[in-house]
Amino acid sequence: MSTTRPCSPGDRGPEPGAGGASGMSAERAVPEEEAAAMASASSTAATPSAAPAASAEDVPPAEGGSASGGGSTSSAGARRTRKLNFDGQSGVVPLARDFARQALYEWGWLPAATADQRAAAEDVLLVVSELVTNACLHAEGPDDLWISCDNKVLRIEVSDKGAGQPAPRTPHRAGRPGGHGMFIVQRLCLDWGVVRTPGAAGKTVWAELGAPA
Repeated sequence: MSTTRPCSPGDRGPEPGAGGASGMSAERAVPEEEAAAMASASSTAATPSAAPAASAEDVPPAEGGSASGGGSTSSAGARRTRKLNFDGQSGVVPLARDFARQALYEWGWLPAATADQRAAAEDVLLVVSELVTNACLHAEGPDDLWISCDNKVLRIEVSDKGAGQPAPRTPHRAGRPGGHGMFIVQRLCLDWGVVRTPGAAGKTVWAELGAPA
């Protein structure tokens, strides 16, 4: 696997989809007091089993799938992940924004209680739009979108089959039409980069933003 980042050295991002087991679920252990009470109950009474907790489906980007245009949610420890597949979909930019907005509501970024939280959520939606638009303009459209979040960092990953290298236009001129997407990503994000797999077509462009205080 090779990783490149055109603006500054040192790609700190892991390969997309790293970590997490598939289809994990949790069960509640029966307390000792409850077990003793059940043991002393009448033999005709059914012994209750441990109540299952909500299962967490982990869908690693490299392996997991979802129905065309559908989203899947995963949870691996403190990191939560959602995936959107664009196969056969039109209007992929608004579709990606709506999907990202749903994730922000699910993870508590929205509704925003403060101006800083509102700005953080708007930055996420803008970066999603720019990465997906960039894939449409330069890579024949995106394949998948992953959004993952822990308590400190939200990570966006957009995969495509393009061979190009995303980079901010240099020099950047604010008045010039077009060419602002990766400049916006660079300005808003903690870090960003490109991940490629040797021998495989395409790439994954990733970006990370800080969680709101």
